[in-house]
Amino acid sequence: QVQLVESGGGSAQAGGSLRLSCTGTKYNYCSYDMSWYREAPGKEREEVARLDDDGSTEYADSVQGRFTLSEDNNKKTMYLQMDNLKPEDTAMYYCMAVEICGIDRYNHWGQGTQVTVS
Repeated sequence: QVQLVESGGGSAQAGGSLRLSCTGTKYNYCSYDMSWYREAPGKEREEVARLDDDGSTEYADSVQGRFTLSEDNNKKTMYLQMDNLKPEDTAMYYCMAVEICGIDRYNHWGQGTQVTVS
């Protein structure tokens, strides 16, 4: 069972920066596509950034140029560097992993970390 643990949320002023981390167990016989989602009060959960197992990345238009994904060398921790934060970035941020083991796919979610921009 993959467990994802997020950290790094908190409060920031508009124009400031925060870095989120997502750490999880991985198995060598599976591949993992990792994403960050966010959910603001009264809004649907949306994907803001994705890091595929092959290293390719995609960003939502709303964060393109401001948010940057990276991972550590052993690929067990994914980071989301958030720069030039805006009040509309305020949300609960969730790490999500699509675990692909052969023909089986499993979705795993972290518990979320709050980001507040004022």
